[in-house]
Amino acid sequence: ACGLARGRLPDNARMPGTTHLLYLHGFRSSPASFKARHMAAWLAAHRPGVRWWCPQLPPSPAAAWALLQHGIADWPAEEMAVVGSSLGGFYATAVAEAQGCRAVLLNPAVHPARDLARHIGEQAQFHAPDEHFFFQPEFIAELRALAVPAITRPARYAAVIAKGDELLSWQEMTGHYPGAHIKLLPGSDHALSDFDQHLPFVLEFLKLCD
Repeated sequence: ACGLARGRLPDNARMPGTTHLLYLHGFRSSPASFKARHMAAWLAAHRPGVRWWCPQLPPSPAAAWALLQHGIADWPAEEMAVVGSSLGGFYATAVAEAQGCRAVLLNPAVHPARDLARHIGEQAQFHAPDEHFFFQPEFIAELRALAVPAITRPARYAAVIAKGDELLSWQEMTGHYPGAHIKLLPGSDHALSDFDQHLPFVLEFLKLCD
């Protein structure tokens, strides 16, 4: 279903296929993100048996973490995976380290405690501009508490990182995931507007292809 040659990701060979998939959206985003909707549609068409969960994450990182821990409490670590975009990539890294599962990161935020400090205050939801939330000062400490200083099992990580990302440094992103399966794009953008082209890479890593 993916159209990629076998053996592209040899370190992944001994891992079982994904039966449970968690998708985590970015800051000010939602399950309505086009990447989340595209993945959900692909699974519904090709892998309807996969358990899919893409929750609306609360603004508080501590509350988001509590929601995720409760939601995946009974998920099997070897068969589950998490995909995270931007701030969701930061959360996905924390989930992968805590659960020992696979993670796919899409332009992941590496230092959100630093980068989001200037966004304290009222924010509008990207996909629902009439909906507002307040990004509290204490959320910065909550982000610091979830930070993963260094990943422990690089073979369980894959990332799509765009040099054309207008918000995050591709050097910082790649540097935070040494040894991971990284697809480094010469252009593209933070949203990965060309995500369709990179979905096969994601699906193959998650062993969802035929």
